Amino acid sequence: MSGTPAVSDVPDELGRPVTDFIRHLASEKRHSPRTCDSYQRDLLRLAGWLAGSGQLAWQRVTNHDLRRYVATLSRAGLSGRSIARHLSATRRFYQFLLRERLATDNPALDIRAPKTGRRLPRVADVDQLSYLLDSPPEDPLEVRDLCMFELMYSSGLRLAELASLDVDTVDLRSGEVRVVGKGAKQRLLPVGRKAVASIRAWLPQRAGLANDGEKALFVSQRGERLSHRSIQARLSRWGITRGADQKLHPHLLRHSFASHMLESSGDLRAVQELLGHADIATTQVYTHLDFQHLARVYDQSHPRARRDSYHGKTNDENTSGQ
Repeated sequence: MSGTPAVSDVPDELGRPVTDFIRHLASEKRHSPRTCDSYQRDLLRLAGWLAGSGQLAWQRVTNHDLRRYVATLSRAGLSGRSIARHLSATRRFYQFLLRERLATDNPALDIRAPKTGRRLPRVADVDQLSYLLDSPPEDPLEVRDLCMFELMYSSGLRLAELASLDVDTVDLRSGEVRVVGKGAKQRLLPVGRKAVASIRAWLPQRAGLANDGEKALFVSQRGERLSHRSIQARLSRWGITRGADQKLHPHLLRHSFASHMLESSGDLRAVQELLGHADIATTQVYTHLDFQHLARVYDQSHPRARRDSYHGKTNDENTSGQ
């Protein structure tokens, strides 16, 4: 399947309602530009497919049409999760069309994405993270980088949450940071001792870089708020120069925070609150990670679980029938 078309590349009968819907999301629902872009991208991909199939009216799209589209997405290699996102956007779009009397039913209501195995997030080893974060910075920008990574791992921040921090959102005296997460929900998070020390080291360096009036906690050499892409690139660079055995990225630090907290505390509800998850089912993926760790320890340690190195069987299996 070809890439997502632009609005101008799809027939006006299909493109104009999508444009109106995106305007509705932005102005009435107050969705973020990123969310609006995601909806538009998914719907324009569907519009392009419909146009290629000769279907030029949203109100005539059927349940069968959308099932064929889901099959097309699956053959193109999209995961079940990505297809579910496409279907969610389509259902939401048809709710809008029904409200505007541009459709008489919602053909996407009873269509479900194909199931795919749930991928567990990768996490970094505690000792390796400690080694990487204990590596001393060599210049002012690395002082900033270390501060960002310490804070991300200390408080389990998302990339967008870290990038949006202002100087006044951090209280060093109480060791707390105020973040705005998904859905514009605020939460107050603890900041660890190491991260507090890193922030104290960064603030004097920031004062020499930040433009007048700049509120951002983390700024670039130009004195402006650091972009998401720059944070990702600097974290990857840190891992390469410090000899990490896996690629470092912001979500790896967040996953590692969650897994290490759960492994130590066993308190799923507390980890849910710290991560800012609306649904505890999202947090429960980390219980699978924790169980994998416990299972490995069990297999290696329990006398009735250890594998016989020669036969590849448990001790019980080797003695059965004797």
